[in-house]
Parts: sequence; C-alpha cells; structure tokens
Amino acid sequence: MYDAQRDACLAAAQAGGKVLLGFFRKLDPATITEKTKNDVVSEADRAAEAAIQAELDFRFPQYGFMGEEGGASGDIERRWIVDPLDGTLNFVQGFPHWCVSVALWDAEGPVVGCVLDPLREDCFLAVRGMGATWNGQPMHVSQQAGLDGAFLATGFAFQLGERWPAFNAALGRVFPRAKGIRRAGSAALDLAHVACGIFDGYFELGLKPWDIAAGALLVQEAGGVITDWEGGQTWFQSGSLVTGTPCVAKDLLETLKG
Repeated sequence: MYDAQRDACLAAAQAGGKVLLGFFRKLDPATITEKTKNDVVSEADRAAEAAIQAELDFRFPQYGFMGEEGGASGDIERRWIVDPLDGTLNFVQGFPHWCVSVALWDAEGPVVGCVLDPLREDCFLAVRGMGATWNGQPMHVSQQAGLDGAFLATGFAFQLGERWPAFNAALGRVFPRAKGIRRAGSAALDLAHVACGIFDGYFELGLKPWDIAAGALLVQEAGGVITDWEGGQTWFQSGSLVTGTPCVAKDLLETLKG
C-alpha cells in the first residue's frame, strides 16, 4: 500500500537534493533576498522546489501541492507538502546542516514522508502504518526513559517575537534536567533525528506546515509521541509541538507547562 506514493516522495526529495548540492557554498549573494526581516530565500530554494514539484506533478498530477516558496494549489484533501530547503539560513551561510522535506497528506493526516540530508547521504522515510526507515533500515525512537539525562533538540527564530519570553522561561525549566540541548536550525532534521534515536525529544513554537509535515510521520512511525504545548493534537495547525519517546515527551510537556 502506498508504494507508488512512497517512491514518488523519495524521487522528489532526491531531485531537490541534487539541485541543492549544486548550489551549496556557490550561491550568488545577489540572488539571496529577505521575505521578511531575517527570513531569507535564495535561488537554490526556488530551483529545488521547481524540481520537486515537476517530479510530483509527473507522477501524481491529481494531487495538490503546498510548497514553502510557491504556496498552495490543487486538491486540498490530498496534497504534497514540501520544504525544498529546510535550514535556508544555514545553507546561505555555508553551515552544513540542512535538508529536503517532502510529505503527502490526506484528510486523515500524513501518508508518506521523506526527510533527505544530501550532504550526509541520510534518507529518512516513512509510510503510514508501515514504520520508518533510515537509509533503508528500520528505525525507532530511543529507549530514554525520561527527561532527566535526555539529549534534546529545540529551535527558536527571530519570528518568535513576543513569544520569546514564554519560550525562554520554558527553556529555563528544561535546561537543568537535560543532558544536552541542541539548536541546529532545521526542524525537519530535528524530527528525523528524534525518529532515529539521535535525540530523545524535541520542542519548538510557531513552525510552518512544511517544516513538520514529513518529520512528524517519521516520529510517529518510529514509535514516538507528538502533542502541542497543551498536550493536545493541534500541533500541525499551531506549529507548536513537543515530541520524543513516550516517557520523554510526557516529562517534557509537564516541564514546559510549568
């Protein structure tokens, strides 16, 4: 089930990744612009999204499409949700931590998802009800039993604005209990790294659908838990999520709420 959709998802991510590798550390500064203050976009983002959309349109012309750069079109019940370059600021600065995220969603949620890290040749892939893989091998969240001693990821951006004090206070409650907290600048990769057991948990506020559409399925199919910051299931709509192993996610949620 969903074999063709899985293959399309992977092929599209690979097409985008190939484009991005051709641009990395070779960008013309004149092609880098700000969408809003401190939120940049480059010719690499646009070219990768075009390559991804062309692959998906060829294989599944009946599905809709939502991309970070080009917006939404077509069927809203079954549509691809794409971040052609998650970690654009890293990419523009030459920091080697970014990825491609491609997912198919329907009325019930995520169907297939792929997060591809072209630089490390790491491919994270999941299909609803069929588990998740890392470079073709089954993957699972870690065995970490709780927040104390957990290795965590988080994220924060200029766009947090007035939410920064609340986030900072929550971070202050988590910090003394975690073994380490990393902020690497790519939500999709953070989710993939939770799914494969590198991180034990992850939390962030105000993400966009394309940031989490693929990574969320990876975590779910790898045995992880995802909630919003209130413990509910509005995380996709709000973009504010808490995730990790079942025990870490539970402890993390309670700690964030104070």
